Order: sequence, then structure tokens, then C-alpha cells
Amino acid sequence: MAKKVNILTAKEVEAAQTTGVRHDGGGLYLSVRKSGARSWAYRFMLQGKRREMGLGKAGKGGISLADARRAAGEARNLVRAGKDPIEEYKSAKAAAVLANAAAARKTQAITFGECADNYLRDHKSDFRNSKHFAQWEMTLTNYAEPLWNKPVNDVTTDDVRAVLKPHWARVPETAARLRGRIERVLDAAKAAGHREGENPARWKGHLDSLLSKPQKLTRGSHAAMPYKDVKTFMVELRDRTGIAAQALEFLILTAARSGEVRLAQWSEIDLAEKVWAIPAIRMKAGKEHRVPLTSRAVELLQAAKALADTAPPSSGALVFPGAKKDAPMSDMTLAAVIKRMKLDTHVTAHGFRSTFRDWAGDETDFAWDVIETALAHTVGNATTRAYRRSDGLEKRRRLMECWAEYCGEKTQGKNIVPP
Repeated sequence: MAKKVNILTAKEVEAAQTTGVRHDGGGLYLSVRKSGARSWAYRFMLQGKRREMGLGKAGKGGISLADARRAAGEARNLVRAGKDPIEEYKSAKAAAVLANAAAARKTQAITFGECADNYLRDHKSDFRNSKHFAQWEMTLTNYAEPLWNKPVNDVTTDDVRAVLKPHWARVPETAARLRGRIERVLDAAKAAGHREGENPARWKGHLDSLLSKPQKLTRGSHAAMPYKDVKTFMVELRDRTGIAAQALEFLILTAARSGEVRLAQWSEIDLAEKVWAIPAIRMKAGKEHRVPLTSRAVELLQAAKALADTAPPSSGALVFPGAKKDAPMSDMTLAAVIKRMKLDTHVTAHGFRSTFRDWAGDETDFAWDVIETALAHTVGNATTRAYRRSDGLEKRRRLMECWAEYCGEKTQGKNIVPP
């Protein structure tokens, strides 16, 4: 079994104050003296004799953890070749090796891509769900691709700026998230001893002087259908058969997000109480969200049961399964339904949330917080939320019934007023 190496972290080295020796593996040691002085040493066996080679001062102004590991690695290679690294480093040849160590760092240094992989691996449990993890992974892999093979210590402000600029004005929300994620990776790389200096992706006091302020950027949005066109659209949608059309109608009637509908399970549905309880792990806000189900939404669920392979479906089964067994349908499946309807304007499934929001704000007298809660948006500040224990389910039930009426033949037109 290989001996464990790279045991210490940069933070542990920086914080080491207690007198004694700390083992980093592979013969590398950090020594702390009573005076507080710290130094690196490499211990090895050669021709049956134990030797110790000093590598230099540790800490501020001295050799970093990363450089100490590189020096120990070079000495270890000499020992494997049967040479005494202490004697070798006394020679002109060894002096040249040390002089070239800084230049060699570029080829030996860990890359940004490796640091990104390490960050995702080490923080996997911090993500809300697998989708959140996949979003981070995609952002760092695709959008930050120009940084991927660059030594992390060589990443500059110009490098980060070049990655951000193509997206900064076009998709500002995505670009802002990209900047924050690059900053986190570079912070982690510095903490691990892989880079030094200020973080080139830092916003305040740095990139805010080079890029447009976030509040001046236009937030990206999904193409939405004007609510006055919804009734006609729903008539045609209900003429279509298949589970994808049913899922899209269910999405519209519940004002839910696409992923929430596509991943819905029967264990979340209470048909008797007419409630769909989406677990916190699948919610953007990380909090359980209860959705009141209208009569038409219940009809759609009953129709989905009839289309299921098993009757009744198991509690953990998907409500709207995809074509492949035990796999959810994709966003493209819902988009295909809309595309086949040959609308004059481009519309997305997610855009129907905006359609619902516009209708509720323009055509009803329901309170703002009721409408926002129906969309699973966070309402109020932390203090307000601390005192607001109820999710207003019954108020939202009346709102969704009015929305269902508006989308069907029983609509009463404008100025729908809550009871």
C-alpha cells in the first residue's frame, strides 16, 4: 500500500505554533522550535543510514508548502537513483536545479482545471441537489474553459476578464455566477498553497472598476406568452394526447418550474387533500413548497396514472416519466410540444411562470405576497420570514383556481377578486 503523502494543508502550516515536528508524508517534515521559528526538512535512508536535509525556513518570507513538497520530491528522486541529495545540492549541478526550480513551477504547477475538480469534489455535499452541482460543473467546465489548462498561480485579472466579457452583457446573471464560482476556486487554490497574491476574480475593489455594475445589467428572462393568448393556447394543448402535453398543461396550471414537474414523484402527491408537496432538495430556495391542486390539475394526474406502466404506480415513481424506463422527460420534450403547436412567437415552458405573474398582477386583486409565494419566491426579509409561519395554502388555492378558470371555459374575465 502506498504511503500517504500531502497530509498537511497550507492553513495548518500557517497556524502551527506548538513546538514539535509535523509529518507531511514522503519524508517531508515541518519543524517548530521553542523560539517559534519554523523550518522544512526532508528525512531519508541511504545505504542503511538515516539522513536529514534542511530545505529552508517555513512561513512568511520563507518556503511555501507547495515549494517544500517540490524540493522534497526532487531530493526523493535523487535518493531513488542512489545519490545523496545533500551532497548533490552542494555541487554546481544541484545549485542549478534549485535555481531552475522557480521556472519549473510553470510545468509542474497544478492547473485551474485541477483546482476546479478538487473544489467540486471537496464541496459536493454543500450543493442543494445534483442539479445545483451539475450547474457549477457545467459553468466551470464550459464557460471557464480558457482557464482550464492554465497553471492556477498564473491566472491573472486579464484572464478572468477575458472569460467574463463575452457573457457579461448578454447573459449577466450567468456571468455574475461564473465570476463568483471562479473566485471560489481561486480562493481554495490559495488556501491549499497552489497560488499567491490577491484573487483576480474578486469583485469589490477590483473587477467592479473594470466591468459594468450588476445593477445596471439587464436580467435575462425566458420568452413568455402574453396571458391574453393563454386561453386559446390551452384549448389547442388539451386537444393533444400524450404525457408530455399533460405535463406541460400541469406546469402551466401550477405555475411550477420545469424541473419540479419533470421530476415530480407520486410520493409527493396527495390527491385526497389536493396538494403537491415538493421536497426542499428539489426547490431553488431549498425549502419545501406546497402547491394547491385545482380540479383540472387532479384530472391531469389521474390521466397520468392511466398512462403509467403499472397501476397504481409506486410511490417513488415519476408522475411524468420520460421515454426511457425510470428516467424523467427532458426540457426538450416540453419544448417540442410547444414547437409542434407552431406559435407565431417563441415561447418557453419556464416562461409560463411570467405569464402567470403578469395575469395575477394585472387581472386580480390578490396580495403580492400570495402571488410570490405561489411562484415559490422568497417573500420579505429574514425578520419577516421568521414571524411568517404559514405558507398561505388556502389563499393560494383560490388564486390557482382563478388561474385555472382563466385558462379554461369558465373564466369570468377581468378583475377576479379573492374572497
